[in-house]
Parts: sequence; C-alpha cells; structure tokens
Amino acid sequence: SLKPVLIEDLLGRDTVPPKNDILGKEVNNNIICVTGAGGSIGSELCRQIYKLNPKKLILFEISEPSLYKISKELTLLDNNSIKLKPILGNWLDSNLISKIFKKEKIDLIFHAAAYKHVPIVEKNPIIGIQNNVFSTLNIAIEAQKADVKKMILISSDKAVRPTNVMGASKRLSELIIQAFASDKDSKSNTSFSMVRFGNVLGSSGSVVPLFRKQIILGGPLTVTDKEVTRFFMTIQEA
Repeated sequence: SLKPVLIEDLLGRDTVPPKNDILGKEVNNNIICVTGAGGSIGSELCRQIYKLNPKKLILFEISEPSLYKISKELTLLDNNSIKLKPILGNWLDSNLISKIFKKEKIDLIFHAAAYKHVPIVEKNPIIGIQNNVFSTLNIAIEAQKADVKKMILISSDKAVRPTNVMGASKRLSELIIQAFASDKDSKSNTSFSMVRFGNVLGSSGSVVPLFRKQIILGGPLTVTDKEVTRFFMTIQEA
C-alpha cells in the first residue's frame, strides 16, 4: 500500500521548530497586524502569533473567504483574552490604512500580502507591481506617520538578481524598506526590517501542491529547468 508523502519528508533534513522564547518578546501583550492574513504565509503567522498571547491580533485581508476562514479557525482556539479584529480591505487604500493605524495603536506589522505566483504576475505585470510595490510603500508611509514600533516585510529569494516581474517587484519592495530604514531625517522611531523566504513547501506559490496534483492526474510533471536551484522550508519554519 502506498504511503502518503508528507511535506516534511521532502526536506532532506530535520525541521527547525520555532523558538517561542525569542519570538514571544515581540508579540506578548502587543497589538499585532498581519497583512495578507488569509494567505498561506499570513495565516500561519497568525496561528503562531496567536499562541504567543498578543493583546490584539488584526487580520488584514482583501479576500473575504480567506479572511473568514482564518478568523473562524482562530476563534475556535478559544483564547478569550486575545482580541481578534478581521478587517476586509485593500492595502493600496492609504486612507483605510491610515485610519486603522491611528485607531488601533499597532506595535508590530507583518506585511505578508503579495501576489507571488510567478506565471500569473508575468502575465499581469502592472497589477503585480502595483499590488506588491505600492502596498509596501503605503504601509511604510502610514506606519511611520503612526509611529508603529516595527514593520517587517516578508520578501522572497526571487528578489535576488530577479529574472521575473514578481521577483523584481519584491526587490523594489525591499528597496523601499531599506530606504525607510536608513532615513536619518525621520522623526519617527519605527524600525523597518525584512526577511527573505526560500521556497515554502505547501504554500500556495510552492511547486509541491502543483506536483501533487500532476501526479494524481498521471503526469506529466512540469519542471521549470533541470538546472534550477531551490531552497526549501516548511510553512511553520518560515
């Protein structure tokens, strides 16, 4: 009988568990906002943040079904001491972002919202750049105005010497964060930083769900290039 292949089996190494004593300092009793909260990365961020006892967790998402799904899941965890606030909206709307930041007194923002499917963004470059780049710019501007303690951009290894529009849009987003981080004239105390993820196994942009579907259908497997190099991590590790 065939054994189902677990995502972890594909890593070729032991998974690295999260270190809550390190992560908890930033989250415990603080007000946290996650953009793209219903995505594969954003939702896992929300799950792990929720376990670290924030004062309030703000779920910012453009997709109604995704927002409903993650807010329902977190509500069922039944931690009544943590306030959950799902917000349906577009992070390109600077007025909405400004209102949320002023009202909620946010301590930490994880900016995970982005279009990340390379072929889709390749076919829709304008909206891809608009969504990935200008959302980052809007959030950085409003975070600085509201004196948010910290903003963290979730970036991609595809931003390194980018060969496609998606990677280039993420590199532009990084440059925006770097510019805000090195702004010596700003009166704001907001700390700007970023992290690059490798290929996150099982995320919506990963090759694994695609390969799995192709195998069920009897093939073929569409491998981009035999020389391609990928760096894998699980969603939990990311």
